[in-house]
Amino acid sequence: MSGLNKRKVKVFLLFLTCSFLAWFLSNLSESYESRADFYLNYRNLPDTLLLGNNAAKSIEAKLRTSGFQFLYYKLNTKEVDVDLSQAIYKDGRYQLTEDALKKQMERQLSQNISLIDLDRRQLFLDLYQVASKEIFIKPRLNIQFQQNYILDGQPEITPEKVLVKGPRNEIDTLKHIYTSRIELNNVSSDFSKDVLLVFPKNMANSIFSVNRVNVKGKVAKFSEKVYMVPIQTINYPEGYTAKTFPNSVSVLCKATIEQLKTIAANDFEVVADYKQLNSSDDNVLYLTLAKQPENVYGVRLLENKVNFVLEQK
Repeated sequence: MSGLNKRKVKVFLLFLTCSFLAWFLSNLSESYESRADFYLNYRNLPDTLLLGNNAAKSIEAKLRTSGFQFLYYKLNTKEVDVDLSQAIYKDGRYQLTEDALKKQMERQLSQNISLIDLDRRQLFLDLYQVASKEIFIKPRLNIQFQQNYILDGQPEITPEKVLVKGPRNEIDTLKHIYTSRIELNNVSSDFSKDVLLVFPKNMANSIFSVNRVNVKGKVAKFSEKVYMVPIQTINYPEGYTAKTFPNSVSVLCKATIEQLKTIAANDFEVVADYKQLNSSDDNVLYLTLAKQPENVYGVRLLENKVNFVLEQK
């Protein structure tokens, strides 16, 4: 093919392309009726209701607008907000009427777009009444302390409760929520950890106010101290008294050093109960610890039985 013919072909193709573009743009500028899909964004959910997982995700609308606008819809995802405060309860279901839905959509469409029709007469909404209550949070702690160190008191959880909203049959049996497991090793000082909450798997329709909490713990060094505590005898026969040999017993207490400074022997109470007398061992009474200080690490009787005699008054 000669150079002249090649230039003629190029000129022809150029004019053909320009003609096609002119025709295409002319057609796009004309008004058309066609359908377009809109994704639904639900807004203004009343406090007494929850939106379920089966809510409609999109809606199809018949529109009248220019070809340019339809081309834009084909190339871009279009969303529309749905105001749930206008929902009505009818025939056992929540719904938005076609008229209410059209008005909401028309307010969000451009002025050069006319909404002709929707693919449904009403939009059924997956809404349901909810109950709510506050649930205490419990930590899952697995702590390995250094020797002679203990957790000083109960761990502090912030917040200590979580607000749960959902169907009453889902939340009524819920008593507490656990944190994810906290693993700490070789601990000898205070700790603070942000941890996630672990929600039950059978609560798909419930929501929780928080999903993460802070767990703090105070760690203290403990020591041991032995206290000599008098033995009290109870429930012996009327007209008699019971004397034990010895009349006091050693009690080992493990607590923080600061606690041990304030604990005295009268903070403990050791009891020998005559009703618990073992017939096979007529002169022995077994001991029980009836009272001890609160929030100590451990208390143990170093002897658990004593000899006794009954004396007539």
